[in-house]
Amino acid sequence: MRNIRLGSVALDCADPTTLAAFWAKLLGGEVAFTSDHFVAVKTEQVWFAAVKIDDYQPPTWPGSDAPKQMHLDLAVDNLEEAVVDAVRLGAVRSDFQPAPERYVVLFDPAGHPFCLSTQIPE
Repeated sequence: MRNIRLGSVALDCADPTTLAAFWAKLLGGEVAFTSDHFVAVKTEQVWFAAVKIDDYQPPTWPGSDAPKQMHLDLAVDNLEEAVVDAVRLGAVRSDFQPAPERYVVLFDPAGHPFCLSTQIPE
């Protein structure tokens, strides 16, 4: 269906300002809208939104007590450099790494797991 395109990705969290700032820096975007409960980040490819949820509970991946709800895979050219950059910006590297030679699992500041990978085709 050519008339459908991805408009935005919204992530639940306790602190939308912190989460949006992380994703803006990591993806080279900019915070374009801010309110007490919603912060939008504009990137070249897609909009990201951080949405405040009362009593937010972060995912417990790889466990299933609190499902991950969503998982982002981000394409990178240099895996080691991208991981260093993401951690410097506030990501946390997961202790569990199923295939670290192909992708690295990290958590954003709200606890959402995401992967950096050199294995994603253009």
